[in-house]
Amino acid sequence: KPKRVLPVAELPKTRSGKIMRRLLRDVAENRELGDVTTLTDSSVMDLITTQLPASSSDED
Repeated sequence: KPKRVLPVAELPKTRSGKIMRRLLRDVAENRELGDVTTLTDSSVMDLITTQLPASSSDED
């Protein structure tokens, strides 16, 4: 089970429509993001990254 769920407006997807779960995992674990050149819109990762620290204070 995930420790927390963060609702976002859009998920990072490849040009073929697949969700990039690896990038979501990297953001959640505070790791360096890998290659984002295959994303249809790389700004999605910026939005997710900026929302994550704001939600960390909601932990139990």
